[in-house]
Amino acid sequence: MILAIDIGNTNIVLGCLEERNILFTLRVRSDRDKTADEYSLLIDGLLRRKGVDPEQLEGGILSSVVPELRTVMAQAMELLTGKKFLVVGSGIKTGLDIRTDNPAQLGADLVVDAVAALAKYQPPLVVFDMGTATTMFLLDRSGAYLGGMIMPGLRLSVDALSARAAQLPYIHLGRPERLIGTNTIDCMQAGAVYSSAAMLDGLLDRVEEELGEPVTAVATGGLMGIVQPYCKRAIHYDENLMLEGLELLYRKNKK
Repeated sequence: MILAIDIGNTNIVLGCLEERNILFTLRVRSDRDKTADEYSLLIDGLLRRKGVDPEQLEGGILSSVVPELRTVMAQAMELLTGKKFLVVGSGIKTGLDIRTDNPAQLGADLVVDAVAALAKYQPPLVVFDMGTATTMFLLDRSGAYLGGMIMPGLRLSVDALSARAAQLPYIHLGRPERLIGTNTIDCMQAGAVYSSAAMLDGLLDRVEEELGEPVTAVATGGLMGIVQPYCKRAIHYDENLMLEGLELLYRKNKK
């Protein structure tokens, strides 16, 4: 059994995997002020509540888009398990052919998503990840990573709208009941969700036009579960794509 950890800007997702099966997942808030001791204590309690003794773990791997938490979490896991966790970054074997201007700048989350998507779906592939930021990248027919886009995330956009428009409230993001809202909250929810769905549909059309062939669309991220049902294009929603990618990288790099 291994522990895979995806450190995002808003949340940290942990998954226990055994023989490529996800046994369970846990989610905690990303807190840049927490120390390694605090994280080790927190995660120790969460794992034991699931019946897992951290010291019995085979090992683990982590990916982080928060630089200050990368080292803290690696230290926390060594304190907790007595083992050094693999960290996605320079020096780790991915098998990816990255054709961007500066491959070293590619975010760890995008690398992990790409590895998992290529293992599960037929390229050419467009992969969306809807978190604090919404990202999109393209893998061509040979599996080469050509590049992508970074956009403001859905939650971030709605919060910015509420913060800058005096008469608009902060809202809970949920599935809108109708396309045309009849009150302020319904209008905001419909606008947020339907516009995001239309954006994904439109981007897929434009990518196919530029690439000159159809693509397989895959999406992950916490907010994608809200948006995907409203997309007109076929998009495979894969909630655990990151954790599965981390497990693949662990097996590829395990000594």
